[in-house]
Amino acid sequence: MSLPVRKASAKFQQVTKNLKEITAHPVDLTKVRIENPIGCVQVPVGLAGPLWVWETGTSGEEVEEVYAPLATTEAALVASCCRGCKAFNRSGGIHIVALRDAMSKVPAFIFDSPANALAFAQEVPTLQGELKRLAESTSRRIQLLSVTPTVVGSATHVHFNYTCGDATGQNMATIATHRACHELLLDTPLSEDLKIRGFQFDAGMSGEKKAGWSHVQQPRGVEAMAWGMISNEVAGDLLGCSTEALYQVLIRAQAGAVRVGEFGYSCNAMNVVTAIFIATGQDVASIGESCWTQLTPEYNFATKVLTLSLYIPSLPVGVVGGGTHLGPQREALGIKKCIGPGMKRRLAALITAFALALDLSTAAAVTNDTFSQAHAGLRRKPDDATAKL
Repeated sequence: MSLPVRKASAKFQQVTKNLKEITAHPVDLTKVRIENPIGCVQVPVGLAGPLWVWETGTSGEEVEEVYAPLATTEAALVASCCRGCKAFNRSGGIHIVALRDAMSKVPAFIFDSPANALAFAQEVPTLQGELKRLAESTSRRIQLLSVTPTVVGSATHVHFNYTCGDATGQNMATIATHRACHELLLDTPLSEDLKIRGFQFDAGMSGEKKAGWSHVQQPRGVEAMAWGMISNEVAGDLLGCSTEALYQVLIRAQAGAVRVGEFGYSCNAMNVVTAIFIATGQDVASIGESCWTQLTPEYNFATKVLTLSLYIPSLPVGVVGGGTHLGPQREALGIKKCIGPGMKRRLAALITAFALALDLSTAAAVTNDTFSQAHAGLRRKPDDATAKL
């Protein structure tokens, strides 16, 4: 039972009247689109880097020094990421690439029988042109790439796959899909011809903000990969272990991850992904779609060089829209040089690179059994909190 508006307002005032920290940072309602705003919660931001990255550009592969703002309350995270950056720098840096880029919505059309659902699915390819026209009329940035039907019982789930420019595109894809479905298939006589009996805008196959195998098969966001090599000398000097020991630890951890049914494998890549999402104004709930990762170790027994690659098939990120326009978040994007046209793909690739640097450092801490010691030491020394790494 809902309260009258006046009573609800009085309740809000009662809840917030003794708040000091949250309400000390007022919300600018011209910039923030949330309901019942009462203030802001600050998250500390540490700077990771420098990291040397190799990125393919118009004049070939170019190397650049980059930094990453990490919004986190976890001790040792920034320090560990910095150590991984230093080790990769000493061994030549990290190579990055952004691969595919897409955003999807999957509504379901409901029929009286599987036969009717199958008949509709066979008609979907003939409707793609008109669906594309209607969907793309909602935004100058959105482009419909494909429309793919899947029959489940008496329902046909239709996978709308888009590119959304430099925006993440969740809302953009929602609006485009809703209009296309209603104006072509639901609010016209065509619905009777196709024997459509119902419509469900989200029927479970989109996987939005959830972990799912579909995000590995087809990106929901930007697909990115980063890789680099570590020499045995650098591993000994900076990480306190040999590259062969590192390799053995990672292979053993992969086997353990398989046994417990882990969804992909990495050391703790999502720590960096989450920290950069918060710092740069991304939708943090989309971490659910990003959590499948694949860290691949390859060891050369002759040269003792360890090659590590990290693959993240779905990173739903943007450099426009959402929280990216807010002042601090905009500055964070500026630190990563990710402001401007075409920078969404770069942002995803750089997130993957810094996640790889953290994975290297974490694996080393496990290898030489300093993981617990590092966390205890950095967590329990507040006097050293401002020390430069």
